Amino acid sequence: MRSHYCGDLNENFVDQEVTLCGWVHRRRDHGGVIFLDVRDREGIAQVVYDPDTVESFAIAEGVRNEFVIQVAGRVRLRPEGTINEDMPTGKIEVLGKKLTVLNTASTPPIQLDEHAEVGEDIRLRYRYIDLRRPEMAERLRFRSKVTNTVRNFLDDNGFLDIETPLLTRATPEGARDYLVPSRTHPGHFFALPQSPQLFKQVLMAAGMDRYYQIAKCFRDEDLRADRQPEFTQIDIETSFMDEEQIMSVTEDLVKTLFKNHLEVDLGDFPRMSHAEAMHRFGSDKPDLRMPGELIDIADLMQAVDFKVFSGPANDPESRVVALKVSQGGKLSRKEIDEYTKFVSIYGAKGLAWIKVNDVGAGVEGLQSPILKFMPAEVVDSLMQRLAAESGDIIFFGADKVKTVNEAIGALRIKVAEDLNMVKAGWAPLWVVDFPMFEQAADGSLTALHHPFTAPSVAADQLAREPLSALSRAYDMVLNGTELGGGSIRIHDRDMQQSVFKVLGVEDKEANEKFGFLLDALSYGCPPHGGIAFGLDRLVMLMTDTTSIREVIAFPKTQSAACLLTDAPGVVSAKQLSELNIRLREKSIPS
Repeated sequence: MRSHYCGDLNENFVDQEVTLCGWVHRRRDHGGVIFLDVRDREGIAQVVYDPDTVESFAIAEGVRNEFVIQVAGRVRLRPEGTINEDMPTGKIEVLGKKLTVLNTASTPPIQLDEHAEVGEDIRLRYRYIDLRRPEMAERLRFRSKVTNTVRNFLDDNGFLDIETPLLTRATPEGARDYLVPSRTHPGHFFALPQSPQLFKQVLMAAGMDRYYQIAKCFRDEDLRADRQPEFTQIDIETSFMDEEQIMSVTEDLVKTLFKNHLEVDLGDFPRMSHAEAMHRFGSDKPDLRMPGELIDIADLMQAVDFKVFSGPANDPESRVVALKVSQGGKLSRKEIDEYTKFVSIYGAKGLAWIKVNDVGAGVEGLQSPILKFMPAEVVDSLMQRLAAESGDIIFFGADKVKTVNEAIGALRIKVAEDLNMVKAGWAPLWVVDFPMFEQAADGSLTALHHPFTAPSVAADQLAREPLSALSRAYDMVLNGTELGGGSIRIHDRDMQQSVFKVLGVEDKEANEKFGFLLDALSYGCPPHGGIAFGLDRLVMLMTDTTSIREVIAFPKTQSAACLLTDAPGVVSAKQLSELNIRLREKSIPS
């Protein structure tokens, strides 16, 4: 029905006859000449109808925005003074000779011009209209190109594209599973995979050597602003490669994506240990584009009368830090109060601060309600350690280590963004040497990545000192966002069982849940490792958008609902009966 896409036309097509199909993006009547901006997936072309083409002109008078049309005409240069440099097709137009209306359109609930403001709920409910917007169409086209480059790169490097099942059994991946009841096995359930982790390890035991998959994953997580219950990851696994080799290959992959699609050279990826990242930035995915670090000051605060500081300073499980914000002294008291509310989200009980009005005047040049609790020599040592200058503001965190890291680490980012202190460009790095385990509130241990990650110590040392053991894990971070996480896996059955025991998983339970994996490890499984990149998050960063919902065709809302299809929905009693499921009535509070 068409000879060309609208967005492909340029000066090289002048005097050629073309047939276009698309939507009416905009209609303008200029004194007897009708201009139609026709839009398709590739862009917009201007089509002109004058009264000489009587039949088509009459049809053009009746078309409205979002009508689906077919136009035929001749490409010509736009007259002098009418060129639109902001449009790729802005130097040409099509002189229309024929016009066919393929379908009419009701007035859409979403305006598709660049100035339209509409709520996200409307955009998601009428997603098929929202996706017609040029910027949305471009993001999906960009995503398709990125995915194609990923496939080509991995194919060229000897990886096999292998699909793994979507109906599997529940595994501990850190979030709740989506369960699927089995009709043929009453009382039993499949689970949708949180990742293809175990299957790709079994593929390594099967000798596939290098695997990849653009994989759909599912996690029934608590509601978060920018998480999706189903998401896509670039899943990679290799045999006979150590962490350095895996990081090298996947670093080249990401560099290729940025070079090919953004013409950006990411340069070197520095390495930073997890311990250093947490110590300096309070985060295992630090954004290196912004200034400021968390500076430990517990030794200065151990003897002060201010118990808010002295208590944590004398507690080995707590931390006292200072964050200097250069030229942040201009912040108003109202703004500081807003930051106090902000850190409370992370469990901080307050936010102490000192404004450095005149560093040369000593304590007299400082402004803060906490100065009366701090001896002059402590204040002087503090100013020297922070290299404070006039015009700075210093924020403090004093609490349990986790609370301080999360609160002040997040404050560092927010203040830098608010004060326009974030440098332009890209700041990639690898975070390595993660702890093998972390301790839960009840004292039990959980795997920091997942229980199939290889430790960097022997099994006996792992059992004796689990909290001091490091793992062979690595995360790729870009601009404060974790792009991907991976590790060398456990390929020895005895070591895997040792890790399970540290986690409190007894042999019986391990065999019930992971017997197939343990068996695979016992039949000559090679050393292997891998990584998974969040495709949605990667494309979000590359397109400079702020939400992964902007780069997913049909995303869910923050409450994990699909407004387009009104899912999840109720099912009939017959369906429930076939699945041997009975719904429990919710109790109504009295």
